[in-house]
Amino acid sequence: MKFDCIIIGGGFSGLAAAIRLAHFGKKVCVCEKHYRLGGLNSWYTRAGFEIDAGLHAMTNFADAKSPKSLPLKRLLRQLRIPYDALKLRQQYSSKISFPNTELKFSNDFSCLLDSVSKKFPNDIDNFILFDTFVKNFDGLNLSSQFVSAREIMADKLKNPLLIDMLLCPLSYYGSAVENDMDFAQFTIMYKSIFHEGFSVPADGVKSLLNILTERFIECGGQCIDLKRKELKGDKVIALNAGVKQIISRNKKVQAVELENGDILETETILSSAGLRETQKLAGLPYNNTSKTLAFTESIAFLDAPIQNFNDTIIFFNKKDKFNYQKPLNEFDISSGVICCPTNYKFLEEDTQQKKQIRITLLANYEKWSTLSDDDYKILKESLLSKSLIVAKEIIGTEIPKPIFTDSFSPLTIERFTGHFNGAIYGSPKKNKLGITELKGLYICGTDQGFLGITGSMLSGISMANMHILQP
Repeated sequence: MKFDCIIIGGGFSGLAAAIRLAHFGKKVCVCEKHYRLGGLNSWYTRAGFEIDAGLHAMTNFADAKSPKSLPLKRLLRQLRIPYDALKLRQQYSSKISFPNTELKFSNDFSCLLDSVSKKFPNDIDNFILFDTFVKNFDGLNLSSQFVSAREIMADKLKNPLLIDMLLCPLSYYGSAVENDMDFAQFTIMYKSIFHEGFSVPADGVKSLLNILTERFIECGGQCIDLKRKELKGDKVIALNAGVKQIISRNKKVQAVELENGDILETETILSSAGLRETQKLAGLPYNNTSKTLAFTESIAFLDAPIQNFNDTIIFFNKKDKFNYQKPLNEFDISSGVICCPTNYKFLEEDTQQKKQIRITLLANYEKWSTLSDDDYKILKESLLSKSLIVAKEIIGTEIPKPIFTDSFSPLTIERFTGHFNGAIYGSPKKNKLGITELKGLYICGTDQGFLGITGSMLSGISMANMHILQP
């Protein structure tokens, strides 16, 4: 079979690219190695509980009356999806918690502005000027090179604590670089979190994946499980369709070979598997020794709500200095993210949200990868226990009794996504133009540089537009 484009990976960037190409009549095949779509942001069921894997929040919130120029509105137009289909529910408020200092923020920027004014009165004028500078900065310039966000912030803000506190949530939600991030990426994340804000689909990440799948089908496509049916059609999402290798000749893409032996011909591949992972599939030299960041997450469903607690997400740091780097031990409880997925503005008609708490911590992949099966199980139990203790400490109140718990490690991420070393945010060095050594092979998603659900979809759309629809 021959396609105009084969997309490796059925996450949000791959699905968005597929829909965009299908709009223009391209023959496209999405190859997803698992039986379920979503990649880093999917869902699973265990012990009767439906769990969103990865999704704490969608950034870039926009309501129906928001300007059409906002990223979320822009991508919905590109995918021809009506805004109301998403059924987005806003956060109440979130905060950045450091020793003796907290900054609150919400989907109303004045909340953060007021908080900075009270906590950092000597830096508020500088912060207002910095905010204007960030808003006017073109973070989407794909030809820009890495510039240290810390260096620019230090030039424009006086207080190192304020710099650390602003970097904390942006790092945890999008930086693959230790103790810093590319300033262009910083501006994208800053606007998406502090100016636009957090929301979730009322029915979870599954509903969002269903919307994208249905949109692809409306474009004449179909979704096929290769364990049950043969690959047919010219617009296909293929599940259980892992790619074994990318076949090329004379530095040009020729085809992909699937793990089941099928050969799919094409002259164009858009891969969301990651830059190094894609290079490996293509038989190209790749570097798997560069420093990458990994995470753990503990999930607890509770028998009661947390009393007098409405914060949606807390980004915390327990030390005087914020160190966003690979820990020496298996995981580090000195900083992280606490999310309460029930603390959104749900409506009465929404599906009843089960009470839960999620705690994300930095992790050391190498430490986890050397454990025996028994030691791995023991360490996961320790991770869950210590995560709940630190959550109680940061929230400042009792955590109700867990009725079900689960957790994932960097090994879980590596197993289910294929990302080397369990690196959720991929390689520290991003490939903004998506171009590789092979003609016809392009990168989208995490290693292209746009992160989060909204960013991933925009990455897929922009790479499809740039390299296939408008080459």
